[in-house]
Amino acid sequence: ALCENAGAALLFNPEPSEMYAEDACTFVDMSGLTGELCGKSRPIHFRGVCTVVSKLFLATLPHIAVFGQKDGQQARIIKRMVRDLNFPIRIVISPIIREADGLARSSRNKYLSEEEHRNALSLSRGLAKLKAEIESGRTDLAAMLAELRASIEASSGVVDYIEAVDSETLEPITEIGGSMMFPVAVYFGKTRLIDNILVEK
Repeated sequence: ALCENAGAALLFNPEPSEMYAEDACTFVDMSGLTGELCGKSRPIHFRGVCTVVSKLFLATLPHIAVFGQKDGQQARIIKRMVRDLNFPIRIVISPIIREADGLARSSRNKYLSEEEHRNALSLSRGLAKLKAEIESGRTDLAAMLAELRASIEASSGVVDYIEAVDSETLEPITEIGGSMMFPVAVYFGKTRLIDNILVEK
C-alpha cells in the first residue's frame, strides 16, 4: 500500500529462498574501502552488502540505482564495486534527508527516547558547525574534530568514531583541502546512529 500510494507500478519482493540457495558459497568482497569506519567494528558487514546488492542488481538489471549519503561509506563502496565489476549501472548518491530538527532520518530513530533524541541533535549541529568553520577559513582540523567529539560526549553520546576522510577514496586526511567527508558513528543509549557532512575547499 505504501508503494502504491507513492506511485509505484511494480514491486520486487522476492522470498529469501529465491535469493539464497541453501548451499550458497559465493560472496562479493572488497578490500580498501571496507576496512575503516563502520568496517572496523563490523568486519564482514560490507561483504554481505556487496553480495546482496550485486544479486539485486543482477536480478533487476537497473539503469540507475540510488543510495543515500547518510551511509557515506556504503554509497562509495557500492559505487566502487559497480566500477570495478563493470556493472552497466549509474550510481546516484542522494543527499541526507533530515527531520525538521536536523536529525538524519533513520529507522533507528524510533528506538531513541525523547531525551536521547534531543541529545542526538549534537551530531547534526556539531557537523554543521564544523562545516561553517572550515568554510570561514579555519584550518586546525585536529582541534575542530576534538571539539566535535567533546560536544557529542557532553550530550551523553558514546563515540564509535569521528573521522575526516577524502569523500571518494575514504582515505584519512589530516589537512583541510579538496573534497572532504566527516563521518561519525555514535551511541545514544543502545542506539547507534551515523551521520556525516561533505565539505569542499
